[in-house]
Amino acid sequence: MAIEGLQQAREEFEAVLAAAGSDAARIEEVRVRFAGRRSGLLRDLEDHLKTLPRDEKPAYGKALNELKRLVEERLAAAAEAASKAAAGERLDVTLPGRRPPVGSLHPVTLVRREIEEIFLRMGYSVADGPEVEDDWHNFEALNMPPDHPARDAQDTFYIPGGWLLRTHTSPVQIHTMEGQQPPIRVIIPGRVYRRDSDLRHSPMFHQVEGLVVDEGITFGHLKATLEAFVHVLFDPSLEVRFRPSFFPFTEPSAEVDITCVLCLGKGCGMCSGSGWIEILGSGMVDPRVFRACGVDPARYTGFAFGCGLDRVAVLKYRLPDLRMLFGGDERFLRQLGLGVKA
Repeated sequence: MAIEGLQQAREEFEAVLAAAGSDAARIEEVRVRFAGRRSGLLRDLEDHLKTLPRDEKPAYGKALNELKRLVEERLAAAAEAASKAAAGERLDVTLPGRRPPVGSLHPVTLVRREIEEIFLRMGYSVADGPEVEDDWHNFEALNMPPDHPARDAQDTFYIPGGWLLRTHTSPVQIHTMEGQQPPIRVIIPGRVYRRDSDLRHSPMFHQVEGLVVDEGITFGHLKATLEAFVHVLFDPSLEVRFRPSFFPFTEPSAEVDITCVLCLGKGCGMCSGSGWIEILGSGMVDPRVFRACGVDPARYTGFAFGCGLDRVAVLKYRLPDLRMLFGGDERFLRQLGLGVKA
């Protein structure tokens, strides 16, 4: 009789669970009714086991354990099916998908790539070199004697062992001339380091330099190249002027100014009221630099130029403070229309 009661309980459980279907609330009611810890039917059947004669307990106990496993497995399967059904009801496949955030390159990287593209179209190649340099390539070969002010510890990051963080990308010009015979047409973008930090300077910043070495190169080639470069990079309507200057590794040397991109020559805070903004340093390669690299200055001439990529980015994106480029604030990129968009 006791075993028959277990069979009846099983049939009743299966019937009630089938009637619950995929309704999670009704399945929970079935669980409480049959498998509740305090008042479930299985608990009552366990209590009944205690009242049976000793010879009936083994068979009854085995059948009861099988019934408990069946109830647990069926309840778990029914709950999982109900959960999947509910998830399917909540999923509306007709809704448009969520667009992931779209990032952007940093303004300095964008400017660097634009400049590289301009000179690649002119027939230049892009060169690179180490950021940790020796004194020879960073100073000596570039015609900077031991007493030159640029060598002062207050301007240069020195590293024990006679090394330093390069103060300009010009050492790559030396490496290029040491390893390649003219004709040479290269630009050299990269990071450089100096002990300087204010509204217009950073201890780490970016430069791009250019070097041309060949027979018959003149200052006229330099002017034509830089004028074309500036007009493509900024605006064909901007005026360009060359002012005599001095750099240890070029002679003659010139600084290149352009019409202020903010006020268009009328005078503003960016150009200090002059209407002009310095953008480049340039000049004809000094023969002593050629001799230091093993290039015959009697046969070859050349020109070099360089500008700060960060300064170009400040001008192109109208930034009031150079340090904004290094802050890492995502809102800054969003304000320029370049950053991550939700």
